[in-house]
Amino acid sequence: MILKKPFWLVSTGLILLLVIFLPGYTKIQELKDRNRDLKEKNARLTQENLILEKELDRIDKDAFYQEKILRDKMGVVRKNEVPVKVVTE
Repeated sequence: MILKKPFWLVSTGLILLLVIFLPGYTKIQELKDRNRDLKEKNARLTQENLILEKELDRIDKDAFYQEKILRDKMGVVRKNEVPVKVVTE
């Protein structure tokens, strides 16, 4: 009988601690996972931003690259040039 009371108190105390701290622990784990995901996304976006900044710098400074973009993407032709479209079957 003497051993049953301390065991009951200890087990009740452990259950009470789990009920109190388990939701907070799971919330902390969720926040850590979200923080890790956001850090990874930030690193990807930083890398993409650097690539886009290099592209913009190249567009600003390289006249041949500007012409290539104008011709390829915008269909611009020089004066006295005739655009020819090749249609494949």
